[in-house]
Amino acid sequence: MKLGIRTFIGVGLVFLAFPVAHVDGAIFPGARSEGQLGVLLVAHGAGKDWNSAIHEFAERLALSYPVEVAFLMGEEGQTSSFQAAATRLAEGGVGRIVVVPLMVSSYGAHTRQIRYLAGVIDSLSVPQRDALVAMGQSRPELDIELSVTSALDDAPELAEALAERARAIAATPREQGLFLVAHGPSDAEDATRWMKNLRLIASGVKYDVGFADVRVGLLQDDAPKEVRAEAVRRIREIIELQHRVTNQPVIVVPVLVSRGGINNDKIPRDLAGLPIEYTGAPLLPHAALERWVLREVAAYRTVTTSAGR
Repeated sequence: MKLGIRTFIGVGLVFLAFPVAHVDGAIFPGARSEGQLGVLLVAHGAGKDWNSAIHEFAERLALSYPVEVAFLMGEEGQTSSFQAAATRLAEGGVGRIVVVPLMVSSYGAHTRQIRYLAGVIDSLSVPQRDALVAMGQSRPELDIELSVTSALDDAPELAEALAERARAIAATPREQGLFLVAHGPSDAEDATRWMKNLRLIASGVKYDVGFADVRVGLLQDDAPKEVRAEAVRRIREIIELQHRVTNQPVIVVPVLVSRGGINNDKIPRDLAGLPIEYTGAPLLPHAALERWVLREVAAYRTVTTSAGR
């Protein structure tokens, strides 16, 4: 597999992150000790198929650290709430918890809610706080430290995973365009920050695979109807332009953690009739995401503001 410079940098960081057996008090890999560091993966949550990919991912990470999964909503939003998952880790003997938002971007309502639940920020907007209450989420009452990492953002591991997804369906990448489509936030300022990181990722994918052209777009799936409609219109226009320039089907890859209604239904419907190649394969279970989590946890990088890094 051809690897670009961003990928090599990312892999190098992973090895640099684990020079000794102990990282921030956690015994690595696989061992357990009283007071060690635990990992709390927080995902959006959906139906059984979507959630199962998260659980399988957590099982692999549990070879390195004590791990629990929290879902903000969906079928397991109550039984695996933030407070329930954090409490299970604490009762298991960990002395600190690193919370990892298993999400594409640090810029959005859900990542702010996660930082609030972990006590990293002290307040939320009324709508976001009300949404947490409606979802049955609350701050855990624990005497141990909780820290929150960034989401995927511009991680080289994200570029690696997307490059492999694109390469798998591109017949002649050097003659084709690639479009990376993400969910995206409703807020315009957050959307700008999402796009900045996605463009960096697109550069890494283009370097790795050698596509003729790589573009990115946001569905803004939770935005008002007219905002979402405009977002889809822009995406369709760009894909049509890519096709006219290359005279080849455009490869479309979703920037989504797991597979659900957006991959399976919404994107195919939004892009119906366009000259594209699309499978809807999500990021999981790509091994690069596991390396990303381990690197984030080992570096113990905290996010201390509501705006992200």
